[in-house]
Amino acid sequence: MTVRFGTDGVRGLAGRDLTPEIATAIGRAAVRAFGARRVVIGRDTRRSGPLLEAALAAGVCAEGADAVLAGVVPTPAVAFAAERDGVVGVVISASHNAFADNGIKLFAPGGLKLTDDQQHAVEAVIAAALDAVATAGTPYEGVPVGADVGSLLADVTLAEEYAASIEGVTEGRRLDGLRVVVDCANGAASAVAPDVLADLGAEVTVLFAEPDGTNINDGCGSTHPEVLQGAVLETGAHLGLAFDGDADRLLAVDERGRLVDGDQIMALCATDLRDRGRLTDDTVVVTVMSNLGFRQAMGREGITVIETAVGDRHVLAAMAEGDLSLGGEQSGHLVFGDLGTTGDGLLSAVVLADLVVREGVLGGEVTVGAMVDAAMTKLPQVLRNVAVDAPMPDVADRLADEIDRVGAELGDEGRVLLRPSGTEPVVRVMAEAPTEDAAAAAVDRLVAAVEALRTSA
Repeated sequence: MTVRFGTDGVRGLAGRDLTPEIATAIGRAAVRAFGARRVVIGRDTRRSGPLLEAALAAGVCAEGADAVLAGVVPTPAVAFAAERDGVVGVVISASHNAFADNGIKLFAPGGLKLTDDQQHAVEAVIAAALDAVATAGTPYEGVPVGADVGSLLADVTLAEEYAASIEGVTEGRRLDGLRVVVDCANGAASAVAPDVLADLGAEVTVLFAEPDGTNINDGCGSTHPEVLQGAVLETGAHLGLAFDGDADRLLAVDERGRLVDGDQIMALCATDLRDRGRLTDDTVVVTVMSNLGFRQAMGREGITVIETAVGDRHVLAAMAEGDLSLGGEQSGHLVFGDLGTTGDGLLSAVVLADLVVREGVLGGEVTVGAMVDAAMTKLPQVLRNVAVDAPMPDVADRLADEIDRVGAELGDEGRVLLRPSGTEPVVRVMAEAPTEDAAAAAVDRLVAAVEALRTSA
């Protein structure tokens, strides 16, 4: 069996695509690939989480390292522990996917996601371990035995320590009087995010913070913010905040119930950090999916935009290369390089809440919606997924001529993007244009081209 890491680790249907055997092999790889003596393991609220946690921990201990179980914690809490303690971190989560899916992703010592070379090293160990299981053999020569096997430990304080670190980013400033509605997606944010915001003084209305193992992301969270949007209007809140299942991304809602995506939050934060002298080299890192309106807004502000492939690990790599302080994705994975090592929904929420308070939202000088409108104007964007039976990694190359023709017709006022997904069996087709009709027409042409290519395959 071959296990490949996608844009964010291994992900798929629990029990079929992600089995206990695979989890055990990944646990072995987390130790072997890094020479780890300790591995911190966190998970979200899915029913399959404890099963995979036990299997993964068995692999870690079988290699002679200690497995530290942190229980249900946000993904960035594990990255926080990996950075602070110099250990390997592993998260069991399928992020925004439905509960039946699950996934495993790793953080190297220091809290960063894996480089390509590190991924290849991990994949090689996983393959060797799975081959050994298939032949009923011993995975490696000299495998630890007896007193040399690792211990199973528990970390009951990580969530509290992570929360305290988030509260500290306001540098003593308070959120007293800020009315916030928080959608925890019945996920890992449920036991952490409301308390952090309340401790800082916000008046918090909590939605979807009662996980039962099957309701994670179910009609809630950053992929389904409709209930949150209605609740913001109903309660007269200043701000709504929506997390995904593992709490590493954030979307917001303004006082008029309008969704505020990752691009818009980054636009607000980029200019604020620049004005306070905290935006390194006046530069921000985004992926190819970021709205053209974001690039136009940054251009007007004199802020440089670096573009990467989709996936926050690519954003992180570009940020690390330039020692930059801000990057992220339209989907809400936002990285504040001076404050953390990975996308962090709760950190982003506190940074945003602190920003709107500093700008005068409580005094009525401005609203969140007015701030967003001033920060950038989004171009209409149409995105469609074309299901495929088999991977099409070269689809953009094979359709390059058609992509160029459609893009040329849109000119400088629009753009098109066609790429295979790194996490699902689909090809993503996106277009931006001055009008939604023009963007939809461009997408229709490229979708037809993909479908024709698929049919002829």
